[in-house]
Amino acid sequence: MKIGLSYSRCILDIVEGRVDINDVLVVIARTNFDPNDDAQWAGIWEGYCLGGTSNPEWEHYNFQSKEDEAKFRSVSCDLWDQGKFHQPRKFGAHPPRRPEYWLEAILPSSELETNVAAKDAWDKFQTIAGLTNVKLDKEYQ
Repeated sequence: MKIGLSYSRCILDIVEGRVDINDVLVVIARTNFDPNDDAQWAGIWEGYCLGGTSNPEWEHYNFQSKEDEAKFRSVSCDLWDQGKFHQPRKFGAHPPRRPEYWLEAILPSSELETNVAAKDAWDKFQTIAGLTNVKLDKEYQ
């Protein structure tokens, strides 16, 4: 499971297929908007495509393309509707931008013992991680 720390970069990774939306636990964003609100969405789409007050993370997409816009909005609304889109600014917090934007959430041992599919996926992840020099905490509980 993944925890995202950047709305624009995480949505981009999902739209471009680098991250499966089903693997996302939550995206904790520095934004304060509702993706279902047309006026608010228009500002987000313009800002991330063209820049201004935001980094133009989506600049290689066509701002005029309704198809491109629909991809990004659909992912945003899906996360929102599933309760996987948290915005601390809605509560007065102003978190800083971080260079890393995906964190891996590790399932506790008790979950791995009772969930055969999760255990199988975890074992496969450990094998792949070992081949790619990812450091694993073998003592994690």
